[in-house]
Amino acid sequence: SSDMMAELCMEKTVDEALKITNIDVEKALRDDIDIPAVPGQKMHCSVMAYDVIKKAASIYKGVDMSEFETEFIVCECARVSLDTLKEVIKLNKLGSIEQITDYTKAGGFCKSCIKPGGHEKKDVYLVDMLAEITEELNKEAISKKIKEAKGDGNFNAMSLVQRLRSIESILEEYIRPTLKADNGDVEVIDLKEVEDGHELYIQYKGECMSCSMNTTTTLAGMQDMLNFKLKTNLRVMVV
Repeated sequence: SSDMMAELCMEKTVDEALKITNIDVEKALRDDIDIPAVPGQKMHCSVMAYDVIKKAASIYKGVDMSEFETEFIVCECARVSLDTLKEVIKLNKLGSIEQITDYTKAGGFCKSCIKPGGHEKKDVYLVDMLAEITEELNKEAISKKIKEAKGDGNFNAMSLVQRLRSIESILEEYIRPTLKADNGDVEVIDLKEVEDGHELYIQYKGECMSCSMNTTTTLAGMQDMLNFKLKTNLRVMVV
């Protein structure tokens, strides 16, 4: 790979040589375009050849090697940056490491960047990044649903469907995660308009059905959260 890296640098300017990636080298080494020339687990070794190019360029330009790294590289084998990965995952709503590899090639070679325990220790791993971005996207989706459900934000002015959607969105974001952590859940049965506000009828599921706090602390917390978020007078009733 070092010889091929040197060959690819021929007749190129210093700046052009710095743009050569490990993937360019691997493709140039192939005898058959469809058969990889370097095993995936060995791709990280060719990073050293790229480091030699950076070192030579830094000496030529009289600068430190770090000046050539304008982005934080997560996958050294494929030279994929943190910003690129975040953008691709969000834009395409990727949900697995396999999809990330298909879209960016990151994690497709030595696999050190996927999770701890690979050839090299990393500061950022794909599994952690995917989990973080997935959580962020889920929160954005829930916020969007709440915004759409609320309409102009006046709960009393909403249609019945909008009110129920708004309630479901808040339950999904703030209440259900806690209940599901204890193998429980809650289901909305009905919503009725009364003289001084609204009555929401719910039914507990799973372990919540036998919980001693389902009509006290849990119920009060749910009611307080709904009233706080919806800015209305809502009584929650268990059926």
